[in-house]
Amino acid sequence: MEASPEQRDRDARRLAGACTVSSQPGPPPSSEREQHRKELQADCANCFGLCCVALPFARSADFAVSKPAGTPCSNLRSDFRCGIHGQLREKGYPGCTVFDCFGAGQKVSHVTFGGVDWRQAPESATSMFEVLPVMRHLHELIWYVTEAIDLASARIIHSDLRRWLEDLDALTRGSAEAILALDINALRGEVNPLLLRASELGRATVRGSKKDYRGADLIGARMAGGDLRGASLRGALLIAADLSGADLRQADLIGADLRGTDIRGADLTDALFVTQAQLNAAKGDSATRLPHALHRPAHW
Repeated sequence: MEASPEQRDRDARRLAGACTVSSQPGPPPSSEREQHRKELQADCANCFGLCCVALPFARSADFAVSKPAGTPCSNLRSDFRCGIHGQLREKGYPGCTVFDCFGAGQKVSHVTFGGVDWRQAPESATSMFEVLPVMRHLHELIWYVTEAIDLASARIIHSDLRRWLEDLDALTRGSAEAILALDINALRGEVNPLLLRASELGRATVRGSKKDYRGADLIGARMAGGDLRGASLRGALLIAADLSGADLRQADLIGADLRGTDIRGADLTDALFVTQAQLNAAKGDSATRLPHALHRPAHW
C-alpha cells in the first residue's frame, strides 16, 4: 500500500532528524531545550479553550457541575477565556487549577488545525477534541525526554534521547489523522527504558542506599522530614501523604500521584521528572524548593 502524504512527510522529517543527530552528537543546545520547554507551557491566550470543551468532568469536590466531553463549559466566554478564571477555587472548580495540558492546547489550535477554531469550522470540532489528549501525551513525553537530557550524569545516553526528542517533536506536527493513528502506549513503552536508565544514572550520584518505593501504595503515608534523596517514587500513590520538609533531591517522581500531597517545606530542587501538573495537585508553600524549570502554583 502506498504511504499517505502525511506518512511520507513524517518519514522525511524523521530521516532528517536522524541525519541531524549523526552530524551533531550529544545533547541539543540549552537554548533548544529551553525552546522545547517554552512550547510545553500552557498558553491559554493562544488556545481555543479546548480543555474547557473537549474534556469531561463530573460534579465533585473538584468541579461544581458535571459536563460531558465535547460540550463547552458554561464559564467559557466567546473569546475562549474562562469567565471565572480568577475565582475558580471559590466557585467550586479547583480541578481546573491543577490541570496542565503541557502546551497541547495551543499546539492543536494553531499547528494541527492552522488557527481555525471549532466555532468557525464545526465540522472539525470532533477531530480537534480527540487530538487534544493525544497531543498532551506527546508533550508530556517530550517533557520527560528534555529533563533526561538535562542530566549531566546521563550523558552516555544523550544521543539516543536527542533522537527521541526530535522524533516526538516531529510527531506533534503531523496531521490530525496521523496523530490520532498513534499508539501512545507503544511510544511510552519504547521511550521508558531510556528514561529509566536516565533515572538510574541520575540517582547513582547520591551516595549510600536509596529507598525504592516504585509503584508503592503510600496513600496518606507519614513521611514528614524523611530522607528520600535519590529514592525511586516512580508511579507511587502519594495521595494525601505527608512529605512536608522531606528531602526529595534527585528522587525520581515520574508518574507519582501527588494529589493532596503535603510538600510544604520539602526540597525538590533536583528531583527527577517532576511536572507542573504534579505540583499543581500538591500542597506546597513559599518554603517548598522547586526544580528550576517549574513555577510555584498560585493557589499554594
